[in-house]
Amino acid sequence: MSVNVVTNLEVKSHNSPDETRHADKTAVDLVTVGDYTIARMTFDPGWSWADCIKPAVGTDSCQLSHVGFCVSGSLEVETNDGAKISISPGASYSIPPGHNARVVGDQPFQGIEFVSGAEFAKALT
Repeated sequence: MSVNVVTNLEVKSHNSPDETRHADKTAVDLVTVGDYTIARMTFDPGWSWADCIKPAVGTDSCQLSHVGFCVSGSLEVETNDGAKISISPGASYSIPPGHNARVVGDQPFQGIEFVSGAEFAKALT
């Protein structure tokens, strides 16, 4: 396991992000503190990676790694090899490259991402 060293004392709010990116049913608010970019991802009901993100990136599945924490809503994730997980409020998660996802239910999914948030947002430009 790698060890990260933080050298700056800093705070920023996702309510006033450094950058916001949008796609269909998708909002990604980014803040950078020190050497880290943290993303607040909000996916509206009806969101799926295949319908909302795939057109922007052009791959058959998401090729990013994700590590995050679910604030609200529910997300179902399926890897290319058929493994499935459900992410619900209060859960921390890791998702390897090669997956699809979709919001479950009528509440937006909101997650805080610590890995690949900046890369995910680049795909939305």
